[in-house]
Amino acid sequence: MILLALALQTATTPAITDSADARMQRCVELAIGDPAAAQREASRWVLAGGGFRAQQCLGRAHAGQQRYEPAALAFTQSAQGAAVAKDARAASFWAQAGNAWLAAGDPAQAKAALDSALTSGGLTGLALGEAHLDRARALVAAGDMAAARKDIDAALTDAGDDPLAWLLSATLARRMNDLPRARTDIAQALERASDDASVQLEAGNIAALSGDESGARGGWTKAAQTGQGAVAASAKAALAQFEAGK
Repeated sequence: MILLALALQTATTPAITDSADARMQRCVELAIGDPAAAQREASRWVLAGGGFRAQQCLGRAHAGQQRYEPAALAFTQSAQGAAVAKDARAASFWAQAGNAWLAAGDPAQAKAALDSALTSGGLTGLALGEAHLDRARALVAAGDMAAARKDIDAALTDAGDDPLAWLLSATLARRMNDLPRARTDIAQALERASDDASVQLEAGNIAALSGDESGARGGWTKAAQTGQGAVAASAKAALAQFEAGK
């Protein structure tokens, strides 16, 4: 299942060389298994002057509890502190802040954080691609489709194995009335994640607009059978038109 909420990027972190970094690593690991305990530890550390490392752990702890706005605020403070310290992880922390702001439903804050991540020059490879993808999501929310297309195309260069990148590219192409591009890109998403209900829903949408009733039925049926929440509801509503036409 493709997760459209928080997907914290793995930082390309330099080797841990001092006790503060070791403490941060232990706290981040604690956040995976017991985020509430990690929040208590990080809060004590913040009060003790733990700086950007403590804020990083606090952000992870909040994210682990799906408290995305507090997580975004903590990641933002972590990124700001790392930038002042000229720490190479600042770009990754900005990207985490942007991702958390998206999960919190604030695309404007997300774009600002991701702008900082991308202009820093500190991201490479998959992390760079995912940051472009997140900024594209923020731009779509703001209605700037042309700018979002540029970011998604950049994301496909560095994160082309991520089915979410192809799904978002196909969806954007459909919204921009570029059906040939939409069909090409949804095929790539299906190749990577045919069991994902969101991918099947979009495949059905694109097939319907392309005049392919069989393809539309197939995609929507799979999405209705395997999806949950809004995805399943959208697929069932789309299928209902066939029953209404009988």
